[in-house]
Amino acid sequence: MSNTIRFVLCLHNHQPIGNFDHVFEDAYQDSYLPFLEVFEPYTNLKLALHTSGPLMEWLDAHHPEYLDRLAALVAAGRLEIVGGAFHEPILAMIPSRDRIGQITSYRQWLERRLGGAVQGMWMPERVWEQSMTRDLAVAGVQYTLLDDFHFKNAGLTSDELHGYFITEDDGRTLKVFPGSEQLRYLIPFRDPGQTIDYLRGVAETHPGAVVVFGDDGEKFGTWPDTKQHVYDNGWLKMFFDALDENRQWLKTLTLAEATQQVAPLGKIYVPEGSYREMTEWALPAERIVEFDHLHHDLQEKGEWDHIKQFVRGGYWRNFKRKYPESDEMYSRMMAVSQRLADEVAAGNDHEMIEHARTALYRGQCNCSYWHGAFGGIYLPHLRNAVYNQLIAADNLLDIATGKTGPWVEGTAGDYNFDGLSEVRLASDRLAALIAPAHGGQLYELDVRTICHNVLATLARRPEAYHQKVLSGPNSGTGGTESIHDRVVFKQEGLDEMLQYDGYLRKGLQDHFFDNDVALQAVAANEAIERGDFLGRPFEAKVRRGSDKVQVQMTRNGNAWGIPLKITKGVTLAAGSSVLEIAYLIEGLPQDRPLHFAVEFNFAGLPANCDGRYFYDSSRNQLGHLGERLDLVDADGLGLIDEWLGIDVGLSSARPTSLWAFPIQSVSQSEGGFEAVHQSVCVMPHWQVQGDADGRWSVTLALSIDTSLAERRMQEAAVAEAAPVAT
Repeated sequence: MSNTIRFVLCLHNHQPIGNFDHVFEDAYQDSYLPFLEVFEPYTNLKLALHTSGPLMEWLDAHHPEYLDRLAALVAAGRLEIVGGAFHEPILAMIPSRDRIGQITSYRQWLERRLGGAVQGMWMPERVWEQSMTRDLAVAGVQYTLLDDFHFKNAGLTSDELHGYFITEDDGRTLKVFPGSEQLRYLIPFRDPGQTIDYLRGVAETHPGAVVVFGDDGEKFGTWPDTKQHVYDNGWLKMFFDALDENRQWLKTLTLAEATQQVAPLGKIYVPEGSYREMTEWALPAERIVEFDHLHHDLQEKGEWDHIKQFVRGGYWRNFKRKYPESDEMYSRMMAVSQRLADEVAAGNDHEMIEHARTALYRGQCNCSYWHGAFGGIYLPHLRNAVYNQLIAADNLLDIATGKTGPWVEGTAGDYNFDGLSEVRLASDRLAALIAPAHGGQLYELDVRTICHNVLATLARRPEAYHQKVLSGPNSGTGGTESIHDRVVFKQEGLDEMLQYDGYLRKGLQDHFFDNDVALQAVAANEAIERGDFLGRPFEAKVRRGSDKVQVQMTRNGNAWGIPLKITKGVTLAAGSSVLEIAYLIEGLPQDRPLHFAVEFNFAGLPANCDGRYFYDSSRNQLGHLGERLDLVDADGLGLIDEWLGIDVGLSSARPTSLWAFPIQSVSQSEGGFEAVHQSVCVMPHWQVQGDADGRWSVTLALSIDTSLAERRMQEAAVAEAAPVAT
């Protein structure tokens, strides 16, 4: 064949902050190592490889020999290391200063460890906004890779995408490559010959073209069924054989070589977006269903191919609207980033600040901020890991600024960028964020000693793919399916677990229920709300003393049409790990009781696990944290997580009935559909009746004991410092 083309094979390997160590190891054994072993003997082939910072640091610690082999391929000119933002954030989500910092620091790390010049970068999830061009150029990036979907949204056709383009912002330029969506679905799911045929067709119509495949390396062994397909059945070897056999017209090369050998196709301004599937996932659930129906209707009519390049889904930033819990993480991250920037601007820039910056960057890792075909925000350990790093960064900044010993402060401001004021009560032990305008809810509670947010919860909400859950699993086509096409259940009865919440699962949620409502109805969120306090605005005042702070919140509302006034106060003292909570209800009838409940949800406490259990005031165990409890005349309830080293206690100054039940979501992950334990709901409730003045009150104490975790840390520090016996 006389016509030649250039083919770039670019892999993206990634594991997020907080993923389990065995997941890293399995991915290494199933994908990263075997791919390298198959690739190394093909001395005529070249590869571009991006490995995210969290994974690269893990590999350097656990398998440095793997990185040594990569470095040898770099030295031989067969491998280009593609850079990126160190801890794989969505660049549109973080401030300009952090984009530049993450990209620059990772380039320096990669060049030190692997050698060679790092000139390009992987765009996390290919989420693009044109204004990022300037930051990438300032950070020294010469080129990046997007999806061909981006370019088609700019009005280009497939025939115009066989190369790369120049884009510009504020006078700064950047080279951008379109990655082929068709190749993403061919490789590695179809016979290698189909890829060769596709590339041959490009060569015949566009000689000299550059064609780029850019996608997840986990497709080669870690995704379901791919290990056997790619390695045991020899797909990857056959693919490399085919590339090698056709190398006279099909030249594999790196991204850097493509920019050196081929001129750009011209200038383009790329619309904001991501790969096609991501733009669909960013839509509200009901719009995804509507979009999917429209897609299939037009496809059946033969019209889809003509209009699909003009059809776009949603906007990535609206994941923060779709999942308010993501917005909470984002807002928390932004607060830490701003605090760090303020300290640097004030000239406070030293080693402890650098440690805080590293923790911030790790807390920007993207996976738990959104959800698509993988678990994402539905995975509690990923959310917990983000908060762990953000709280650690705050702790480090306190040390850097000399903020030591017992202290307490109360502040108010728009901490979540919703145009309303929130309250932050913080001490050397705890930090509580409260939203008076949203029912006076307690939406974050940081346990600073162990860097854990016990309110990193997630509400149950409809997802478009729940229709597939109701329809049941499919058997596929019998071949190796793309992750987007599989419908596999990891357990039975998921359809019966589909329950939805009409509000966020947080703390200090105030309910009025029917007097005879049952636990089952409350747990399923089927109980009728008889008051108008849940999620409705409270007025707030912050009181500050030398050793304690308090927020007092008041709302005039009603229950069953009866005008009521609720005042609730939250108090935090310096050096204390207890939130004191006081409720006063006024206007209550004296002739009949009303059923009042206060809801708390606690995250990061797994169910059905040893060492995680409820206990009563006598320290008697009441079952694991996945149990349902219906207690009468109790004075409190405790929740223990021995692995985390935390003891959460909720006590009441007057006898109370108590409900406790798990909150489980049904979500999609790469392995299939599954139920995920999100939090434990604890709900004290009373039949309240007014005294002679129509008043009723109760005082609660929410205590967080981390002495077990602190003792373990002290023992570990002593063991590390102890001399080694010889």
